[in-house]
Amino acid sequence: MPTDAPPRPGARRLWRHLAKVLHEVASLGYGGALTACLLINLRADRSSPAVFRAARELFAAIANGLLVPCMAGVVVSGLLALAAARGYLDAGWAWLKALLGLSVFEATLVVVGSAQRQAELLAAAPDQLDALLRAERHTLVLLIGLSIVNIVLAVWRPKLAWRVR
Repeated sequence: MPTDAPPRPGARRLWRHLAKVLHEVASLGYGGALTACLLINLRADRSSPAVFRAARELFAAIANGLLVPCMAGVVVSGLLALAAARGYLDAGWAWLKALLGLSVFEATLVVVGSAQRQAELLAAAPDQLDALLRAERHTLVLLIGLSIVNIVLAVWRPKLAWRVR
């Protein structure tokens, strides 16, 4: 078989299915990590410094160990699926999803950055601590909302008239 032969039709289908499965599994992990971080933010006992420190360490571990890798998996697999499926190239909903994915990626980095600022949170005055935690909570809720919008776009697939090619 020559090396410059086009890929077999089955190979493209396999890549498309693998990208889709990776995208769905990574999305589940991402949603779970967001939910866990939100619950930690809401339920962390601020009256005990030791308990609050442990909760923030758990938040940081989830953000670094699960949230970031899952987000990377979602972005990479989504772009691979976009490239592997010819039908997605002209689908406006797919491009809108890709653009929303960029904002989700940036906001995820904000959450990870807040997880890195443990010392600042622990040393903050009570009113400052409430403001920092509220901002973090709003970011998490925004991310969950954007993720739901992305799911709705993928399921509903509205006819958006953008011609890419």
